[in-house]
Amino acid sequence: MHLLQSDVRFNVVALWRGHESTTTTHSYVEADLAMKQRALARLQPPDTKMRRYKPPDALMRFLQTL
Repeated sequence: MHLLQSDVRFNVVALWRGHESTTTTHSYVEADLAMKQRALARLQPPDTKMRRYKPPDALMRFLQTL
């Protein structure tokens, strides 16, 4: 959005983003910053605890052999 709002050409943004066609880039034009802020304001934080991942010993042994 910032690029488009700064007058960078639409097809240039599509190329930089690696989009196969400008149709994909069109979604950025449709969702401006105000729309994103309204969507984020409706979200609730998840009611879960974050836990640190502990890989199984077998996986660690495998990775050490690489």
